[in-house]
Amino acid sequence: MVRRLRDIHIERKINMAQLLSMGELLIDFTPVGTTEDGRLLFARNPGGAPANVAVQALRAGVSAGFLGRVGKDMFGDFLADTLQGCGVETQGLSQDPDYATTLAFVQLSETGDRDFSFYRNPGADTRLAAGEQERRLIDQCRLLCFGSLLLTAEPSRSAVEELVGYARSQGKVTAYDPNWRPPLWPSQEEGVARMRSLVPQADIMKVSDEELSLLTAREGMEEGAKALLAKGVSVVVVTMGPKGCAVFTQGYSFRKNTYDTQVKDTTGSGDSFFGALLAKIVQSGKKPGELAQEELEGFVDFANAAGAVCATKTGAIPALPDAAAIEACRKTVPLLKL
Repeated sequence: MVRRLRDIHIERKINMAQLLSMGELLIDFTPVGTTEDGRLLFARNPGGAPANVAVQALRAGVSAGFLGRVGKDMFGDFLADTLQGCGVETQGLSQDPDYATTLAFVQLSETGDRDFSFYRNPGADTRLAAGEQERRLIDQCRLLCFGSLLLTAEPSRSAVEELVGYARSQGKVTAYDPNWRPPLWPSQEEGVARMRSLVPQADIMKVSDEELSLLTAREGMEEGAKALLAKGVSVVVVTMGPKGCAVFTQGYSFRKNTYDTQVKDTTGSGDSFFGALLAKIVQSGKKPGELAQEELEGFVDFANAAGAVCATKTGAIPALPDAAAIEACRKTVPLLKL
């Protein structure tokens, strides 16, 4: 029987999370050096893009919840405790006794860029189902954030499709990060097709330049962004690492440089960016298509600072900055100009 993380002693109303993030919660094993005889050492860190987004949004100033599944194992217990310790609402997090928590081993280059090896056959995250509890959580939120990694298998594929559709029918803002991870898909063709299927369901999208090319098969960033906008997306954000990001809407576009911090580990930086951006959009009380350019530029600058600060530390969730650290970066760190 799947165990839900709830108080079994008293009946209580579901705590409202302004932002609800749905998807994978897993272990990132991050390299921390070598033994005397040269063997790699790894540190256990909580991770998973949707979970990272939830924690970052919370630290940036909005209430946040997580919707997903982990194993009923030592790793799942650790992850559940971590989210609860961060203050994330975990009514939507369940533990499955029959499937293990997904593990990811992260290899870092000299520049802090990452390469992933996943252990998931299948992982408990792919056992997410859509039910009354999940719909109630969506009813309570203002924005639903989701990715594509639960589309790799059933029943989570159908659950994501159903719950995102439900959120749209209830007038919730939807935010989508495809988060392309080739090792998790049977083939690139299937992965791209599945990722594309959710584009029309998104109000906001964050993509890398590689993901933009995969999703649209268009040459050039502007043409790719136009293709996503034509599918009904209101705001397209293309992240470019040290080059900052480019933002495209139905009415305007702009670019923003990021901040010149000392990079140690980029794991979670994109999620930090997205969580901070979504927190600002939630706080505005506006639909994405209603945001004026100056307002959105300020939100994106805040998000750039969040991602830049995150990259100065190792791990994902432990490195996500709070609003004070983000604002300190904006005030004291120069922009990175390439």
